[in-house]
Amino acid sequence: MIKSFLIAMFATALLGSVAFAQTSTSSTTVATGTNGTTDTTTTTTESTGTVTEFTPGLLFTLKTEAAEPVHYKFAKTVTYVTSDGKVIEASRVRKDSKVRVHYIKEGSDMLVDKVIVTDRD
Repeated sequence: MIKSFLIAMFATALLGSVAFAQTSTSSTTVATGTNGTTDTTTTTTESTGTVTEFTPGLLFTLKTEAAEPVHYKFAKTVTYVTSDGKVIEASRVRKDSKVRVHYIKEGSDMLVDKVIVTDRD
């Protein structure tokens, strides 16, 4: 009985750590002050997957562990880098590239501001 419980606990912990490695999120919220300042909420997230569609500035679709591909919009500026941090041209991102994307969630839009290519040519 105890052995089955420990196995179930370990399996649950392992699955949780695998899921956590795929997406990470951080949020910042600024409350409205008494002087009438506006409420600002920014959520930044990183997600990993395989590029299924990519046109710089227009279209970015990523296949992740989700059932459906994830569609992103582009932030005003987007940085493209290798996994070791070297800045690269957007043309290095191709269909089937393995990437990690950093995006900001604004309302229902996910705005990519950084693409980290995790595989090399």
